[in-house]
Amino acid sequence: MDHLSLKQTLQFSRAVDILLGNGKADLVVHGGQVVNVITREIYPADIAINGDTILCVGNCDALTGPETQVLDATGRYVIPGLIDAHMHFESSMLTCSAFSGPSIASGTTALFADPHEIANVLGTTGIRAMLEEAKELPNRIFFTVPALTPDVPGLETAGADLRCDSIAALLQESNVQGLGEMQGVSNPRQAYHRDRVLIDDMLSAAFLSGSLGKTTEGNAPGLSGAELAAHILICGGETSCHETTTKEECLEKLRNGVTVFMREGSTQKNMAACIRVVTEDGVDSRKLVLCTDDMTAADLLNHGHMAEAVRRTIACGIDPVEAIQMATVNPALHYGHRELGVIAPGKCADLCLVGDLTEMDVQAVVLRGKLVAENGVMFQPPAPRPYPDDIRHSVKNAPVHAEDLALNASGRTVRVRGIGIIPDQNLTDCVEDVLPVKDGIVQPDTSRDLLAFDCVERHGRRGGIGKTFVRGLGLKQGAIALSVGHDTHNLMVAGADYHDMAVAANRVTAMQGGIALVLNGRCIGDLPLPVAGLMSDVMTATEMSERLTALCDAASQQLGVTLHDPFMHLSFASLVTSPKWKLTDLGLIDTERGQILDPILQGRW
Repeated sequence: MDHLSLKQTLQFSRAVDILLGNGKADLVVHGGQVVNVITREIYPADIAINGDTILCVGNCDALTGPETQVLDATGRYVIPGLIDAHMHFESSMLTCSAFSGPSIASGTTALFADPHEIANVLGTTGIRAMLEEAKELPNRIFFTVPALTPDVPGLETAGADLRCDSIAALLQESNVQGLGEMQGVSNPRQAYHRDRVLIDDMLSAAFLSGSLGKTTEGNAPGLSGAELAAHILICGGETSCHETTTKEECLEKLRNGVTVFMREGSTQKNMAACIRVVTEDGVDSRKLVLCTDDMTAADLLNHGHMAEAVRRTIACGIDPVEAIQMATVNPALHYGHRELGVIAPGKCADLCLVGDLTEMDVQAVVLRGKLVAENGVMFQPPAPRPYPDDIRHSVKNAPVHAEDLALNASGRTVRVRGIGIIPDQNLTDCVEDVLPVKDGIVQPDTSRDLLAFDCVERHGRRGGIGKTFVRGLGLKQGAIALSVGHDTHNLMVAGADYHDMAVAANRVTAMQGGIALVLNGRCIGDLPLPVAGLMSDVMTATEMSERLTALCDAASQQLGVTLHDPFMHLSFASLVTSPKWKLTDLGLIDTERGQILDPILQGRW
């Protein structure tokens, strides 16, 4: 925001009066060590605040009156409120309200959320429901809305189809920052040959966003050379990428003007590789930004939000002030929000008091000029806000049977193609192996960690079921089903037994979304997620964490799963904008070539 609104003008006028002797500050943060992310310095200073605006940084004795609240920061550091540059509320399975309480308490005062997941299920209806909820919350929530769903038309089925004309009105909303990750052109060469019109549509969307003074975010996993340049141009010439996984990739993107969002989420951790451009090559870090992308409720509660990402960055050898820049001023400047991310006159009064910079132990949080949290507890956390019925009934598939999920083949053995899960990444590997065939049905083989894997279209549109096999879960018996499957969020089900898989899938359908674990035909654990089949609007973060922890324990102890957070990992096995092989309702997808593969390689072994 580079211009002054009428409200800001009036606030600044009152601030000038106070600074020149006509009044006192509402709040003074006294005696702390200010972390200046503009000059990369630390020095003692007070901070005077009027309303939600910083008045002065320095000696504030003259601005302190009998009615001024004084917050003692002696022995502590004062840093700007932290910013998450890219995240999805849906990945936490919490609504904005439930996520915001613990997020704020851990020091995150602003975030840029992409409602891409709910958009794939419910289109603009789902996006608007989330926008309206966020307007009532105390933290600063900005949305980057999707320009396209599904991301790869013809290879997956979403609940709603969005193009540039669908989101034009959304870009006018006050809490919409711009366009979200342009996943549909993550592979621009493939997109060009598949649908040249789609390229023009993305360009039109980026032009529209730019004409409104708003941003366009990219998604460029593994892109280099001409393809990277094409992606940047399709995004309007100025963009970001949160899918960078190697030092070399990071360096090339920075050299091409891309802001690299270094992802430190629950199952995708890329910062350690990217940060080597600073620790090893000495590259300027102004266009390096921290984000979480996807975070579970348990990690939010147990480790904190952006403070944990900063802590990990410091542990990789980055100076604490430089690491703090990556979660404050750097994202603020990327998005053009010069009022955020710094401690200076006229800026937003969002602050964190930290005891140890290396440990990033946030001890108090000031948000909009008010002390709102201390020692990890928010004084008045946002109350849950129920979503309307049309958001809560999105699972429309018919019940399935074991024979619907089974993969048929002739002979006694068959060579199959499948998906290999990579821990802590949303990228997947290609798997080829031999499996037994019994009564014309290809059988899973738990001894080699090859499980049956299906994707059931749940939006009531095509009704298809994609079938393959998956390696990497470590499941020994039973089945897992969930209605979270990025990005179109069809019903994903994996297991060692087709009958258990059908029971699990039908339990998820009956709950109108969620997760179900089944063993020997009996449901041994479930979690209802009725909001778009992705979230709960009745659970707190604590309740969600406890339920998910119990499910993970059951998956490990009763089903034999060995993978950390199997549900989030499984949900990314359908993400067709990420390499290499994925599964959608249309079948096994070679994402790099944009082709549907036969999961069976014909012949006997």
